[in-house]
Amino acid sequence: MTTKKKSKKKTTKKSTNKKKSSKKSSSKKKTTKSTRLKSGIKGFDEICGGGIPRKSVSLIVGDSGSGKTIFSTQFLLGGLKNGEKCLFVTFEEKKDVFYKNMKKLGWDLKNYEEKKKFFFLEYSPEKVKTMIEEGGGEIENIVMKHKVTRVVIDSITSFALLFDDELQKREAALSLFDIIRRWKVTSFLTLQEKPSSRGREPSSSLEFESDSIILLYFTRKDKKRRKRYLEVLKMRGTNHSKSIHSTKILKDGFRVYKTSSKK
Repeated sequence: MTTKKKSKKKTTKKSTNKKKSSKKSSSKKKTTKSTRLKSGIKGFDEICGGGIPRKSVSLIVGDSGSGKTIFSTQFLLGGLKNGEKCLFVTFEEKKDVFYKNMKKLGWDLKNYEEKKKFFFLEYSPEKVKTMIEEGGGEIENIVMKHKVTRVVIDSITSFALLFDDELQKREAALSLFDIIRRWKVTSFLTLQEKPSSRGREPSSSLEFESDSIILLYFTRKDKKRRKRYLEVLKMRGTNHSKSIHSTKILKDGFRVYKTSSKK
Protein backbone atom coordinates (compact mmCIF):
# COMPACT_ATOMS: atom_id res chain seq x y z
CA MET A 1 0.00 0.00 0.00
CA THR A 2 2.80 2.42 0.95
CA THR A 3 4.65 1.78 -2.31
CA LYS A 4 1.55 2.63 -4.37
CA LYS A 5 1.07 5.94 -2.50
CA LYS A 6 4.71 6.89 -3.11
CA SER A 7 4.47 6.12 -6.82
CA LYS A 8 1.30 8.23 -7.05
CA LYS A 9 3.09 11.14 -5.40
CA LYS A 10 6.01 10.80 -7.82
CA THR A 11 3.74 10.83 -10.88
CA THR A 12 1.88 13.88 -9.49
CA LYS A 13 5.20 15.71 -9.04
CA LYS A 14 6.31 14.77 -12.54
CA SER A 15 3.07 16.03 -14.10
CA THR A 16 3.32 19.28 -12.09
CA ASN A 17 6.91 19.75 -13.27
CA LYS A 18 5.83 19.10 -16.88
CA LYS A 19 3.11 21.75 -16.56
CA LYS A 20 5.63 24.23 -15.16
CA SER A 21 8.15 23.54 -17.93
CA SER A 22 5.43 23.83 -20.61
CA LYS A 23 4.37 27.19 -19.12
CA LYS A 24 7.98 28.39 -19.21
CA SER A 25 8.46 27.33 -22.81
CA SER A 26 5.18 28.97 -23.88
CA SER A 27 6.15 32.20 -22.11
CA LYS A 28 9.49 32.10 -23.92
CA LYS A 29 7.68 31.72 -27.23
CA LYS A 30 5.47 34.71 -26.41
CA THR A 31 8.54 36.81 -25.60
CA THR A 32 10.18 35.84 -28.90
CA LYS A 33 7.06 36.71 -30.86
CA SER A 34 6.75 40.10 -29.16
CA THR A 35 10.16 41.19 -30.43
CA ARG A 36 8.97 40.95 -34.06
CA LEU A 37 6.21 42.43 -36.19
CA LYS A 38 4.31 40.44 -38.77
CA SER A 39 5.20 42.13 -42.05
CA GLY A 40 1.89 41.47 -43.81
CA ILE A 41 3.90 40.40 -46.89
CA LYS A 42 3.02 36.84 -47.87
CA GLY A 43 5.91 34.42 -47.46
CA PHE A 44 8.35 37.07 -46.22
CA ASP A 45 8.21 36.34 -42.48
CA GLU A 46 9.10 32.69 -43.12
CA ILE A 47 12.52 33.65 -44.51
CA CYS A 48 13.45 36.21 -41.84
CA GLY A 49 12.88 34.59 -38.48
CA GLY A 50 9.15 35.22 -38.14
CA GLY A 51 8.88 38.92 -38.99
CA ILE A 52 10.54 42.32 -38.87
CA PRO A 53 12.42 43.23 -35.65
CA ARG A 54 10.41 45.84 -33.76
CA LYS A 55 11.68 49.44 -33.79
CA SER A 56 14.19 48.62 -36.53
CA VAL A 57 15.08 50.64 -39.64
CA SER A 58 15.03 48.65 -42.89
CA LEU A 59 16.40 49.79 -46.25
CA ILE A 60 14.44 48.50 -49.26
CA VAL A 61 16.76 48.67 -52.29
CA GLY A 62 15.60 48.19 -55.86
CA ASP A 63 15.73 49.61 -59.36
CA SER A 64 12.79 51.28 -61.10
CA GLY A 65 9.82 48.88 -61.42
CA SER A 66 11.09 46.46 -58.76
CA GLY A 67 8.03 47.04 -56.52
CA LYS A 68 9.57 49.00 -53.64
CA THR A 69 6.47 51.14 -53.05
CA ILE A 70 4.09 48.15 -53.17
CA PHE A 71 6.34 46.11 -50.86
CA SER A 72 6.58 48.97 -48.33
CA THR A 73 2.88 49.85 -48.48
CA GLN A 74 1.99 46.19 -47.91
CA PHE A 75 4.10 46.36 -44.73
CA LEU A 76 1.97 49.33 -43.58
CA LEU A 77 -1.23 47.50 -44.54
CA GLY A 78 -0.14 44.59 -42.33
CA GLY A 79 -0.04 47.05 -39.43
CA LEU A 80 -3.39 48.66 -40.31
CA LYS A 81 -5.07 45.24 -40.33
CA ASN A 82 -3.57 44.64 -36.90
CA GLY A 83 -5.09 47.88 -35.53
CA GLU A 84 -1.85 49.89 -35.72
CA LYS A 85 -1.48 53.46 -36.97
CA CYS A 86 0.82 53.99 -39.93
CA LEU A 87 2.50 56.88 -41.78
CA PHE A 88 3.57 57.04 -45.43
CA VAL A 89 6.02 59.85 -46.29
CA THR A 90 6.71 60.44 -49.97
CA PHE A 91 8.97 62.80 -51.91
CA GLU A 92 7.45 62.06 -55.30
CA GLU A 93 3.94 60.51 -55.26
CA LYS A 94 0.72 62.52 -55.31
CA LYS A 95 -1.91 61.28 -52.86
CA ASP A 96 -4.71 60.72 -55.39
CA VAL A 97 -2.42 58.80 -57.77
CA PHE A 98 -1.02 56.73 -54.91
CA TYR A 99 -4.48 55.83 -53.58
CA LYS A 100 -5.67 54.95 -57.08
CA ASN A 101 -2.71 52.62 -57.69
CA MET A 102 -3.07 50.91 -54.32
CA LYS A 103 -6.83 50.48 -54.82
CA LYS A 104 -6.00 48.27 -57.83
CA LEU A 105 -4.53 45.81 -55.32
CA GLY A 106 -7.67 45.99 -53.20
CA TRP A 107 -6.10 48.33 -50.61
CA ASP A 108 -8.50 51.09 -49.59
CA LEU A 109 -6.08 53.42 -47.85
CA LYS A 110 -8.44 56.39 -48.11
CA ASN A 111 -10.83 54.51 -45.82
CA TYR A 112 -8.05 54.04 -43.24
CA GLU A 113 -7.15 57.72 -43.57
CA GLU A 114 -10.74 58.77 -42.84
CA LYS A 115 -10.61 56.62 -39.70
CA LYS A 116 -7.36 58.41 -38.69
CA LYS A 117 -5.42 55.15 -38.86
CA PHE A 118 -3.35 55.97 -41.95
CA PHE A 119 -1.49 59.22 -42.59
CA PHE A 120 -0.09 60.35 -45.93
CA LEU A 121 2.50 63.12 -46.03
CA GLU A 122 3.97 64.70 -49.15
CA TYR A 123 7.43 65.94 -48.24
CA SER A 124 10.48 67.26 -50.02
CA PRO A 125 14.07 66.10 -49.43
CA GLU A 126 14.88 69.66 -48.30
CA LYS A 127 12.18 69.40 -45.63
CA VAL A 128 13.77 66.20 -44.32
CA LYS A 129 17.06 68.08 -44.12
CA THR A 130 15.27 70.80 -42.12
CA MET A 131 13.63 68.12 -39.97
CA ILE A 132 17.08 66.81 -39.03
CA GLU A 133 18.27 70.32 -38.18
CA GLU A 134 15.13 70.93 -36.07
CA GLY A 135 15.27 67.45 -34.53
CA GLY A 136 11.88 66.09 -35.62
CA GLY A 137 9.57 68.57 -37.33
CA GLU A 138 6.13 67.79 -38.78
CA ILE A 139 6.75 64.04 -39.16
CA GLU A 140 7.57 63.72 -35.46
CA ASN A 141 4.42 65.64 -34.53
CA ILE A 142 2.26 63.16 -36.48
CA VAL A 143 4.08 60.13 -35.06
CA MET A 144 3.84 61.30 -31.45
CA LYS A 145 0.32 62.76 -31.59
CA HIS A 146 -1.28 59.71 -33.23
CA LYS A 147 0.99 57.03 -31.71
CA VAL A 148 2.16 55.76 -35.09
CA THR A 149 4.01 52.41 -34.97
CA ARG A 150 5.00 51.90 -38.64
CA VAL A 151 6.59 54.46 -40.96
CA VAL A 152 7.61 54.32 -44.64
CA ILE A 153 9.77 56.97 -46.32
CA ASP A 154 9.57 56.60 -50.11
CA SER A 155 12.18 57.26 -51.33
CA ILE A 156 15.34 58.30 -49.55
CA THR A 157 17.34 58.55 -52.81
CA SER A 158 16.75 62.27 -53.37
CA PHE A 159 17.62 63.02 -49.75
CA ALA A 160 21.03 61.32 -50.08
CA LEU A 161 21.81 63.45 -53.14
CA LEU A 162 21.48 66.69 -51.13
CA PHE A 163 24.91 66.14 -49.61
CA ASP A 164 28.18 66.71 -51.41
CA ASP A 165 30.55 64.25 -49.80
CA GLU A 166 30.43 60.90 -48.04
CA LEU A 167 31.11 62.38 -44.58
CA GLN A 168 28.10 64.71 -44.86
CA LYS A 169 25.93 61.84 -46.07
CA ARG A 170 27.11 59.66 -43.22
CA GLU A 171 26.37 62.34 -40.61
CA ALA A 172 22.94 63.08 -42.14
CA ALA A 173 22.06 59.36 -42.29
CA LEU A 174 23.14 58.92 -38.67
CA SER A 175 21.02 61.90 -37.56
CA LEU A 176 18.00 60.71 -39.56
CA PHE A 177 18.23 57.18 -38.17
CA ASP A 178 18.68 58.51 -34.62
CA ILE A 179 15.46 60.54 -34.98
CA ILE A 180 13.53 57.57 -36.40
CA ARG A 181 14.77 55.31 -33.58
CA ARG A 182 13.75 57.95 -31.04
CA TRP A 183 10.18 57.64 -32.35
CA LYS A 184 10.26 53.91 -31.43
CA VAL A 185 8.63 52.94 -34.74
CA THR A 186 9.38 50.15 -37.19
CA SER A 187 10.32 51.78 -40.48
CA PHE A 188 11.01 51.01 -44.15
CA LEU A 189 13.10 53.44 -46.22
CA THR A 190 13.14 52.83 -49.97
CA LEU A 191 16.21 53.49 -52.10
CA GLN A 192 16.16 53.50 -55.89
CA GLU A 193 19.32 51.75 -57.01
CA LYS A 194 20.30 48.58 -58.81
CA PRO A 195 20.85 46.01 -56.06
CA SER A 196 24.02 44.86 -57.81
CA SER A 197 25.54 48.34 -57.30
CA ARG A 198 24.92 48.46 -53.53
CA GLY A 199 27.76 49.82 -51.45
CA ARG A 200 28.57 52.56 -53.97
CA GLU A 201 27.66 56.23 -53.65
CA PRO A 202 25.29 57.53 -52.38
CA SER A 203 23.91 54.52 -50.51
CA SER A 204 26.85 53.22 -48.49
CA SER A 205 26.23 55.44 -45.45
CA LEU A 206 22.54 54.52 -45.44
CA GLU A 207 23.38 50.83 -45.71
CA PHE A 208 25.85 51.09 -42.85
CA GLU A 209 23.32 52.71 -40.49
CA SER A 210 20.29 50.51 -41.34
CA ASP A 211 19.33 47.45 -39.27
CA SER A 212 18.13 45.52 -42.32
CA ILE A 213 18.77 45.61 -46.06
CA ILE A 214 16.25 43.98 -48.38
CA LEU A 215 17.13 43.81 -52.07
CA LEU A 216 14.42 43.66 -54.75
CA TYR A 217 15.59 42.47 -58.17
CA PHE A 218 13.68 42.93 -61.43
CA THR A 219 15.86 40.96 -63.82
CA ARG A 220 15.52 40.41 -67.55
CA LYS A 221 15.40 36.67 -68.32
CA ASP A 222 15.14 36.99 -72.09
CA LYS A 223 13.93 39.51 -74.68
CA LYS A 224 10.30 39.19 -73.61
CA ARG A 225 10.36 38.50 -69.87
CA ARG A 226 11.57 39.92 -66.59
CA LYS A 227 11.48 38.06 -63.27
CA ARG A 228 11.30 39.30 -59.69
CA TYR A 229 13.55 38.18 -56.84
CA LEU A 230 14.15 39.16 -53.23
CA GLU A 231 17.22 38.84 -51.03
CA VAL A 232 17.63 39.68 -47.35
CA LEU A 233 21.16 41.00 -47.37
CA LYS A 234 21.23 41.70 -43.65
CA MET A 235 18.85 41.75 -40.71
CA ARG A 236 20.45 42.35 -37.33
CA GLY A 237 19.75 39.75 -34.67
CA THR A 238 18.08 37.44 -37.18
CA ASN A 239 19.00 34.05 -38.61
CA HIS A 240 17.53 34.98 -41.98
CA SER A 241 17.64 33.14 -45.29
CA LYS A 242 20.84 33.66 -47.27
CA SER A 243 19.19 32.64 -50.54
CA ILE A 244 17.70 34.69 -53.34
CA HIS A 245 13.93 34.04 -53.47
CA SER A 246 11.45 34.26 -56.32
CA THR A 247 8.69 36.83 -55.85
CA LYS A 248 5.56 37.88 -57.69
CA ILE A 249 3.24 40.87 -57.52
CA LEU A 250 -0.20 39.27 -57.53
CA LYS A 251 -3.67 40.83 -57.48
CA ASP A 252 -3.41 41.38 -53.72
CA GLY A 253 0.27 42.35 -53.50
CA PHE A 254 3.72 40.85 -53.04
CA ARG A 255 4.28 37.14 -52.56
CA VAL A 256 7.70 35.74 -51.58
CA TYR A 257 8.36 32.07 -52.31
CA LYS A 258 10.34 30.04 -49.80
CA THR A 259 12.09 27.96 -52.42
CA SER A 260 15.21 29.81 -53.53
CA SER A 261 15.85 30.51 -57.19
CA LYS A 262 18.95 31.12 -59.19
CA LYS A 263 18.99 34.68 -60.42
